[in-house]
Amino acid sequence: MTRITLSRRLRTASLALALGLAPAAAPVLAAFTPVSAEARPGFGGSFGSRGSRTFSAPAPTATNPGGASPFARTLTPRPAPYAPAYGGGYGGVARAHPFGTGFAGGLLGAGLAGMLFGHGFFGGGYGYGGGFGGPGLLGLLIQLAILFFVVRWLIRRFFSPRVAAAGAGGMPFLAAGSGRTGGGGSAIPITPADYGQFEQALLDIQQAWSMQDLRSLGCFATPEMVSYFSEQLTDLASRNLRNAVSAVRMEHGDLSEAWSENNREFATVAMRYSMIDVTTDLSGRVVDGSPNERQTVTELWTFVRARGGSWLLSAIQQAR
Repeated sequence: MTRITLSRRLRTASLALALGLAPAAAPVLAAFTPVSAEARPGFGGSFGSRGSRTFSAPAPTATNPGGASPFARTLTPRPAPYAPAYGGGYGGVARAHPFGTGFAGGLLGAGLAGMLFGHGFFGGGYGYGGGFGGPGLLGLLIQLAILFFVVRWLIRRFFSPRVAAAGAGGMPFLAAGSGRTGGGGSAIPITPADYGQFEQALLDIQQAWSMQDLRSLGCFATPEMVSYFSEQLTDLASRNLRNAVSAVRMEHGDLSEAWSENNREFATVAMRYSMIDVTTDLSGRVVDGSPNERQTVTELWTFVRARGGSWLLSAIQQAR
């Protein structure tokens, strides 16, 4: 009993000592915690959505001739293999032709329901005298063959690839060249006022990020992007760190693509900008970056808006 009691007391004392030292050890542990070298909004990653062009590469530009990294995270579903790679509908084949998808889905659903309840795909039974009047297995095979040809015809009729409208690529962004269009949707013009909004959004988002102001970020970005920003800010807070971006300056930028689809307008712009990017711990000690050295990065930002509305950030991609 004495040994057991002593062992319990030692464990209790060790736990109390560990809990007592935890607050003091936190700054020391933070010093050895890896910090992203790119702690600006997005952590230097590629995520978000570009409508029907989410899975296609943005057109190269003078600011960014090497293309962009594909998305590591997106809420846009990948199109089915038989669908147009980047057709006119937002989200792929599901919106390529509403009547086609609804009709095919209704036909397939009704047929499968009939089979499940023993009435055959078109209402007949599987036994003699039901369905096509033949043996159950033969009747089922005939119905499946008919279904195959019907579905194949519907796919070719409603989901066939459509030629996207081509057009010129907008106006110069700052001191940059023109953009190009391609993929789904129709080309739209981008005005100097639009470019002014893109640059202002860059400044506003960096400021809201530095202030950890999710409400303000929600005014400048889509809910999907705000959710990613929230995760990143939470990650920093969990490690007792804070990132601040200041003195943001646009260096160069130009349009990659601008198009419309499903009453929404999209614009992808390449932006090269410089900034002071510093990460500190709770005491204010710098753990990453330098308050005296500017960093320059090139990213592709995609904006979306309802026609006549304000532009919102919907994606960030890193230049290759």
